[in-house]
Amino acid sequence: MLPSCTTVIHTARTELFTTLGNRFIAPVKTHHHHHRIVAAGTSVMPSSLVAEPAQGLEKLPFRPEGYDFWTWRGHKIHYVQQGEGIPILLIHGFGASAFHWRYNIPELAKKYKVYAIDLLGFGWSEKAIIEYDALVWRDQVVDFLKEIVKEPAILVGNSLGGFTALVTAAGLPEQVAGVALLNSAGQFGNPNAETNESEESVAQKFILKPLKTIFQRVVLGFLFWQAKQPARIESVLKSVYVNSSNVDDYLVESITRPAEDPNAGEVYYRLMTRFMLNQSKYTLDSVLSKLTCPLLLLWGDLDPWVGPAKAIRIKEFYPNTTIVNLQAGHCPHDEVPELANKALLDWLSTLPSASTPQTQTV
Repeated sequence: MLPSCTTVIHTARTELFTTLGNRFIAPVKTHHHHHRIVAAGTSVMPSSLVAEPAQGLEKLPFRPEGYDFWTWRGHKIHYVQQGEGIPILLIHGFGASAFHWRYNIPELAKKYKVYAIDLLGFGWSEKAIIEYDALVWRDQVVDFLKEIVKEPAILVGNSLGGFTALVTAAGLPEQVAGVALLNSAGQFGNPNAETNESEESVAQKFILKPLKTIFQRVVLGFLFWQAKQPARIESVLKSVYVNSSNVDDYLVESITRPAEDPNAGEVYYRLMTRFMLNQSKYTLDSVLSKLTCPLLLLWGDLDPWVGPAKAIRIKEFYPNTTIVNLQAGHCPHDEVPELANKALLDWLSTLPSASTPQTQTV
């Protein structure tokens, strides 16, 4: 939660793939090691994991015009669809798009029907000027499942997309067969905690508040301009990719192109001010207490924003959880996609409803 512009400025360095600052995550110190997978307390050392993590993997072709579009509440929503079988829905993190799953979509589509959606306000979806809150993207995903997917699916989310997947699954259990989180957003806490808010004085309401709003717009306008520069985006990405060999022109363009939308700056402002002020009741405690499906935590342990301790705490709270630790940063699906794909496919094979791809009947 950001109580002032000072906090906004302080957290703006993490604006690309975090879930809107320290409201959802807290930085932790990490140490770099060789890439490895750790599952259920066992360390397995795969070969050739340091040099080129995506070497030899098929990649989703970058299309400046996008792929498929769906109209939701009058807004244009972009998504990618590939493959046949049991559906998997991939949900990106803050500032990203469906293209962030470039190395995962083709591989998963060999066995499953894969969807990757752009959340409203991001990617190739419309930069809608609305009041964003914690449930906007949940509602979008719920309707996408009902109107486009039309059958139970597995939700896979990174960062903000992970939190969106969780709240969707908690509210629509009959439509979600499993959830996989990759360095997910969300924090533990008491959703019923009371806040001490005194009534606004006349001076606060008519003088200080407008001045604060003007100051926020000026500061955040500059921060958005800075954040969308290719060099800045590349720098932030490299700070959260332990192995930055996949930080390339494709990835950078998938972020800079949507930022050129005329409404992108206003969406950024609304997200950085209004959205973060109403999240306190949507805690991991409250969401996980309503979850009923199997949960996979596919965690990049070297993430400078959210470390493995969070995954351990989630498993303690929700025992129907499998943890797979990857020696990677905040976006393991793109940094070490071959490891992420294998771990995800292995877990999918254990789900009764997803172990055998379905054959479509005519």
